[in-house]
Amino acid sequence: MGMYMDVHHGMVGITADQLKEAHQADLAIEKQEGVHFEKAWADPESGTVYCLSQAPSAEAVQRIHEKTGHAADEIHPITLMV
Repeated sequence: MGMYMDVHHGMVGITADQLKEAHQADLAIEKQEGVHFEKAWADPESGTVYCLSQAPSAEAVQRIHEKTGHAADEIHPITLMV
């Protein structure tokens, strides 16, 4: 299992409730791909959303996001952490 940080752009004005709803949608089906979404963060001003997950692959992360209607613009593997 790897760790991934994915990034979504274009979500200017996202609210806390909208972020929570999107995160809950991912959590509801994450097991279909063996993914676990840990946290999500957003900057409503820039429209950037970040999600941290554990997954077998970046492709598995993207498949979950696509199924819930918010595909990631970038997915980065996390190989070092302190």
